[in-house]
Amino acid sequence: MMRTMGSEVIESRFLQTCDVAAEETRIDSFTMVIFGGSGDLTQRKLIPALFFLYRHLELKKSFAILAIGRTDMDVERYRSIMEGAVREYGEELFDAASWIEFSQHLFYLAGHFEDNETFERLTEKVRQISIPTEKGTREVIYYMAVPPQSTPVIVSKLKRHALSKETFSTKIIMEKPFGRDRSSARELNKVLTDIFDENEIYRIDHYLAKEPVQNIMFFRFSNSIFEEVWNGRFVDNVQITVAEDIGIEHRGEFYEQAGVVRDIVQNHVMQLIGSVAMEPPVGFKADFVRDERIKVLRSIRPIEGALIDASTVRGQYGKGKINGKDAVSYREEGKVSPSSNTPSFFAAKFFIDNLRWAGVPFYVRTGKRMQKRVTEICLQFKQLPLRLFGRTCDTLEPNILVLTIQPNEKISLRFGVKYPYANNQIYPVQMVFSYHEAFQASFYPAYERLLADCIRGDLTLFIRQDTVEAMWELVDPIIERWESSSPCNFPNYPAGTWGPPEANLLIRAAGRDWITS
Repeated sequence: MMRTMGSEVIESRFLQTCDVAAEETRIDSFTMVIFGGSGDLTQRKLIPALFFLYRHLELKKSFAILAIGRTDMDVERYRSIMEGAVREYGEELFDAASWIEFSQHLFYLAGHFEDNETFERLTEKVRQISIPTEKGTREVIYYMAVPPQSTPVIVSKLKRHALSKETFSTKIIMEKPFGRDRSSARELNKVLTDIFDENEIYRIDHYLAKEPVQNIMFFRFSNSIFEEVWNGRFVDNVQITVAEDIGIEHRGEFYEQAGVVRDIVQNHVMQLIGSVAMEPPVGFKADFVRDERIKVLRSIRPIEGALIDASTVRGQYGKGKINGKDAVSYREEGKVSPSSNTPSFFAAKFFIDNLRWAGVPFYVRTGKRMQKRVTEICLQFKQLPLRLFGRTCDTLEPNILVLTIQPNEKISLRFGVKYPYANNQIYPVQMVFSYHEAFQASFYPAYERLLADCIRGDLTLFIRQDTVEAMWELVDPIIERWESSSPCNFPNYPAGTWGPPEANLLIRAAGRDWITS
């Protein structure tokens, strides 16, 4: 970071030297062991992501990928299945020559996670295929692409067979959910830290890897015109929308157990709040950044007891239309109870009790089967206390800064200008910066970026255990109250809308409206 005081420039000691490019960090030899290697996540995300990295990061000869699954098949059959997955789900045009090279680094081991014999064969296989680093160590990354209940079983077997630091230099990648509540998150962490150090545990939240989310810090802290007004003196309210137009797809069984709070709010939404509200870190290093995010989470005013009813809204989608097509209700989805009270929509008003944000409401809404797919953060600025232009009957539009995370990554600023040939009439306009138009390039997809960072050993975009517990602590009371009192009006919003009417009442009670670009 850099701060200008008059003509003096103060440079942070954490700045990189000019002759070292950030993205030239060398990727050393590694072996990735994927538990659940024949499953949906592996086919849709992991193997396509690793193939992408192979083509773009010159991995070439220094890595091996060992998938472990229950399905009995040989390595050639596995490679053929993964080729089909990369052709279908890959981020770019399939390259047959590159795949032939890449597939030679891809191995398969059939076995059950409960059997000791599986882990005996795993030890032998890793020794056989792993390539030592220049230091002579064998770097092994364990990826838990399995249901949450399988992780403790696998980790206990890794300990029993000395498959962590006693034998290899190891890391472990964890998919959410990180527990079901704060208590279970703690228990899971005890299992993990029994054989891994905290700096060897990589908890994935793919929202943090999205380029526009990462850019929030750069946008704020490199532009004084925004950082100086990024506080409660100038900001009236902050709104975060994470809307999806899809339903629960084929995840009925999972969603019935999770609901919208466990699925989206506890992780993605809380991480977005932390990113937009954090203080400047002393340097762009993993723990410096993560320290500031957790300070925000610890400063959020708890919503408990009767306050939950006044500050939150829950919803469940009914029948409707999405993009002109009929959409079934949540209760008609596969593996969902016809009388289910599982919420698919969440809205709430939070306050962050610190000096920067005291008194500024943070409005959050997220849900399935909403009007369109969009994730954005909106900062609405306060109006000037004195009206100088326009007519007394005019409604002056506030200045609004919108950071759009997806689907069209952009930053837009709304401000007022004089309407041509009119007498003092103010007209609102948009100034828009589009990532794709400006750079004429696509971003690294989230999983690709996260896997590359893990291989390099960069924890910045991964979640620390204290952050996991802080997020659960905020949402646990809401989940408990909602699960102890059944709603009387589900479903309460049609598919293809912006959620239940109560969500509008929540924000309009203070004379505000939801902002959607």
